[in-house]
Amino acid sequence: MRTRFAATFLAVATAALLAAAVAGAAMIGIYRNGMETTAQRGQLIKLAGASCTRGGSEGALRIAVGKRTDACSYRTPVLGRDLEISATERLLSGTPTALQRKAYLGLELRAGAGAKYQLLAFPLQGKVQLVKFTSTGTEFLGIAKEVKTLMGVNKANSLRLQAVNVTSGPERGQAKLLAYVGGTVVTEATDESPGELTGRASSVTVGAVNGANGVIASVDDVVVRVPSPF
Repeated sequence: MRTRFAATFLAVATAALLAAAVAGAAMIGIYRNGMETTAQRGQLIKLAGASCTRGGSEGALRIAVGKRTDACSYRTPVLGRDLEISATERLLSGTPTALQRKAYLGLELRAGAGAKYQLLAFPLQGKVQLVKFTSTGTEFLGIAKEVKTLMGVNKANSLRLQAVNVTSGPERGQAKLLAYVGGTVVTEATDESPGELTGRASSVTVGAVNGANGVIASVDDVVVRVPSPF
């Protein structure tokens, strides 16, 4: 009951703040989770993934991907259209060596109803993808290679994804997206058809291309922000 109340409260608070949302505005945090306790880790609820195992130790949420599963996603209690989500994620050494290069860590916004925006970071490839996924297919909105701020196995990767609609001017209705690694913008994009995404979930994700059975990762320091109305 407490978790349901918290989720409802955050959704309502987000809706109120978004009334003044402007693309490019300063962001303010409304949800923070340091994953320090079982209760805090329990606030992230599985959103997608056929076979996903969760656990926790040393102040982080541990995610293991199982058979016939490409990725596992866990949503925060915050629902909203214009949001920014950040997290510290690690690809752990328990991941089979053969999978490590194609494994990714990621963030998602506007997830739901078979659609989402994704930031996918491949630590061993030094590559970041900004992706729009809908029921009709996958669109790569931006790709960055040789991202030096990406760290390897067992190392912390600070990821951040922002998606905010433009509310005035000739670009009104378009969505502006920014993908960060280590505090640096590594790729950005404009989506002229953001209305195709009706979901409102904000989530973390881990997986691998063409099957992720055996991928193990950890998630920590999750923060969700909204555009400041001031």
